[in-house]
Amino acid sequence: MAKYDFDKCIDRHGTQCKKIEILKQDYGRDDLLPLWIADMDFAVCPEITQALVHRLADHPVYGYTCLYDGYWQSIIDWQRERNGFEFTREEVTFVAGIVTGFGLAVNFFTKPGDKIVIQQPVYYPFKDVIDGNGRITINNALLPGEDNLYRMDLEGLERIMQEEKPRMMVVCNPHNPAGIAWEPEVLREVARMARKHGVIVFSDEIFGDLMLYGHKHTPMATVSEDAAAVTVTCGAPSKTFNIAGLKSSWCVVMNPELREPFFKWIEINELCNANLVSIIATEAAYRNGAQWLEECLHYIEGNVDYVEQYCREHIPGIVAVKPQAGFLVWLDCTGLGISHDEVVSLFRDKAGLAMNEGSMFGEAGRCHMRFNMGSPRSVIVQAMHQLEKAVNEMK
Repeated sequence: MAKYDFDKCIDRHGTQCKKIEILKQDYGRDDLLPLWIADMDFAVCPEITQALVHRLADHPVYGYTCLYDGYWQSIIDWQRERNGFEFTREEVTFVAGIVTGFGLAVNFFTKPGDKIVIQQPVYYPFKDVIDGNGRITINNALLPGEDNLYRMDLEGLERIMQEEKPRMMVVCNPHNPAGIAWEPEVLREVARMARKHGVIVFSDEIFGDLMLYGHKHTPMATVSEDAAAVTVTCGAPSKTFNIAGLKSSWCVVMNPELREPFFKWIEINELCNANLVSIIATEAAYRNGAQWLEECLHYIEGNVDYVEQYCREHIPGIVAVKPQAGFLVWLDCTGLGISHDEVVSLFRDKAGLAMNEGSMFGEAGRCHMRFNMGSPRSVIVQAMHQLEKAVNEMK
């Protein structure tokens, strides 16, 4: 019997909820179903809330707080037991978010004018960080594969490394927005090329604990000696336990030649100082959140199955790409036979849905939309009914 309630609808209006508060700014309307930014509308597991209440309500001083052994050990134990990712206390540090961690790596390991490889369609802030810091984005575009998922263009990647001589590349592992769990042999080949050509790999593993349908997460740094030598890994409890607003992430670097100067630079600039709330929540999540997560993943699978079947039976012009990880569904709308701008207008203006338009993730994302499954089933059902009605009216 389920212990936690994921059907409960929680009103987030008036709570400075980003996915609601900036609808008018970003979508021109504030009456849309917010199914875009990647946080979930489920109540955080009560074990996290209880830990926060106990520590913050029962003690009246909120002064400087150290990152104590129990905090670090909770991260180390969770990654070892869940993902087979073994590292020591010396090999991990705190960062205030994955994008923040990527920005730190970009600024430390590269200089203006250096080239950095991404694989579009992919999480759009990577390109923003690269371009915004005066580096040059090189796209090793993903290729369409089986089951509407993508595969890496490894031949193209080797050519880029030989000819463009990038300093860094990003691996989104698991992939956002398509929810791909990259196979170990693919990651090994990326690592082999990277080490051969002197490329540092930044591995974004924020969705690594959100594996669906029996798929397994393979941490990049674990696949080979080459991978351990070149990889900077960032992960977090934020997506896993719906605590993104607390800004708690971690960074693992196993190669001491990369790690020691990088971590020293982070420490000197006080970029690894966590706030009290994030420390408490992280340890509580990793110590006591496993059952909540298992129930959450089962619920997300139910949402994904519903959307995939609904599209197949009622909106055949849209294919819901079944993710292997995460709570995001990549909707392929090319079968509707309309332009990208018309797809965006259909979802926003006709269906009343706020989703991330695919072009944000790169040119290959045109005529796609990213649909957040992290909502009660009733909200997902409502969204699909609104979308079906809009498509039928378009016809």
